[in-house]
Amino acid sequence: MVELSQLVEEKLGLLPDRPGVYLMRDSRGRVLYVGKAASLRNRVRTYFRSVHRQAPKVQALVQHVADLEYIVTDSPVEALILENNLIKEHRPKYNVNLKDDKTYPYLKIDLQHPFPRITVTRSAAKDGARYFGPYTRAGAVNETLKLLRRIFPLRTCSDHVLEQGKLCLNAHISRCPAPCQGRIGREAYAGVVKEVLLFLEGKGDDLLARLYQRMQEAAENLRFEEAARLRDQIRAVEDVLAGQKMVSTGLEDQDVAAVAREGSLACGQVFFVRGGKVVGREHYFLTGTEGLSREQVMTAFVQQYYARVDLVPGEILLDAEVEDQEVLEEWLFKKRGGRVYIRVPRRGDKQKLVEMVHQNALAELQHHQLSRRKEETMTTGALEELKQALGLIALPQRIEAYDISNILGTDTVGSLVVFEGGRPKPSDYRRFKIRTVSGPDDYSAMKEVLLRRFSRLRETPALAEDEQKGFPLPDLVIIDGGKGQLNAARAVMHRCGAGHIPTFGLAKEEELLFREGDPDPLVLPRESEGLRLLQRLRDEAHRFAVTYHRQLRDLRQKRSLLDEVPGIGPKRKRALLRQFGSVTLMREASLAELEQVEGMDKKTAKSLYDFLHNKEG
Repeated sequence: MVELSQLVEEKLGLLPDRPGVYLMRDSRGRVLYVGKAASLRNRVRTYFRSVHRQAPKVQALVQHVADLEYIVTDSPVEALILENNLIKEHRPKYNVNLKDDKTYPYLKIDLQHPFPRITVTRSAAKDGARYFGPYTRAGAVNETLKLLRRIFPLRTCSDHVLEQGKLCLNAHISRCPAPCQGRIGREAYAGVVKEVLLFLEGKGDDLLARLYQRMQEAAENLRFEEAARLRDQIRAVEDVLAGQKMVSTGLEDQDVAAVAREGSLACGQVFFVRGGKVVGREHYFLTGTEGLSREQVMTAFVQQYYARVDLVPGEILLDAEVEDQEVLEEWLFKKRGGRVYIRVPRRGDKQKLVEMVHQNALAELQHHQLSRRKEETMTTGALEELKQALGLIALPQRIEAYDISNILGTDTVGSLVVFEGGRPKPSDYRRFKIRTVSGPDDYSAMKEVLLRRFSRLRETPALAEDEQKGFPLPDLVIIDGGKGQLNAARAVMHRCGAGHIPTFGLAKEEELLFREGDPDPLVLPRESEGLRLLQRLRDEAHRFAVTYHRQLRDLRQKRSLLDEVPGIGPKRKRALLRQFGSVTLMREASLAELEQVEGMDKKTAKSLYDFLHNKEG
């Protein structure tokens, strides 16, 4: 029998008979589970009645609950939206979780910008931009981006380059309409953006009709070069549409979703049907599904998936029923701005389509399981090889690698990356902006990084206490470099009380491993899985350091001309660029036009006008 804390007992008695969201926390305050309910009182109390009859997962959850928290909402739909946000924020252990969408890229078109471009981003926000995705394969988003840039002439340069008004290579080869030079106005550019949106929304027929009309108008007005370009654009779009599989003789817009499950892992697959054709598909993995019904897993998938996407069609076909279907449909109605029907077809062509999607989900899941087993076998073998070759006492489950990056001593940075169980653990990556070293001195920079990593050991020598802080000591340290870098690192580690941690330098090119006090390098066979693991680790540390170095360098160099104008701060700068798009076009504006920009006053507008025209000369 599970004994509830007095706090939980008291809160169970206070639960209102209202819709809302509840959070269950453990003794350390961590969120274990987030749920929604039409009646908080009725739903939450069911967890604590006849616990021995509950599913094993629920029993395990209840045993760890030390506190309850609830939030009352005005409706079940509001509860659903809040539940989505809290699951995404906390990623509770006992919830079904769609794989962290921070790893999935989106295509973004910032409609607030006068001349938007298409960019790839790792997160979607409610900022007035349109987001398409998430794409579960980085290759898929890159292929789509490449295709869009080939078919549609939009700018690809950064806002900083656009501000400067310099003509780019893409403009010379007719792949950019050169808004920086005023060769295209905002209205015409918005027309191209509209065509990109039609393409991404799967509205191929609408797009072709629009392009045909523009081509005919260009030909009738004797703009033959423009008509020829539009003809080529039409052919490119037709080639893409011809490769899409027809699954319906009607012209429906549908999403077709199915979930396949094996143990605690499930795969949700979605096919996007637009105008009766499959225009794309994506799959996602869900964890924490053990002990749940098909309906519960499907509900979690539908809820979390559609919380992440912008485009919702009028019909969603599923291979399993969902809980609270009316609430889900009402939520989707608000998201889409129109009616959405969730259906589970039992016969006919729609049922066959759902079954096809289910088979694809099953194939993805089996492929993932096979790849994971193969990877685990290779990883275990690699760790065992390293243990033997490096003379370690135990398997190096946690390995840390360090690297330094700079160019001629400027913007020097250090990186720390962590592999646990042979796999990257990005949440434990750390980056260091070097504070005490000037000039190209990698040895001193490495000393600073290691000192900042291990210095607290002098104050807190107990390893257990260090581990309680959530950042345990490594079983193995790899330094990117040869004897010099290794000796610099080891000197600091000994001073900090970390000298007992096995540490090796991995030199590039010949891939030699250096150990403190050993004049001869250790050479692992080229085909060794252990060496390959160390190479991946070293390369990841290098990538992470170089990325940070470039960020700092770009930040230093990325100063706009506008930053030199007194009275022009970040808000006014954004407003000016929204209005004009670039400094070149700003220079062509009259003083009165500058004064009309949001947030500008006459004095600042006059300063800007004088500055721009003095710079011109």
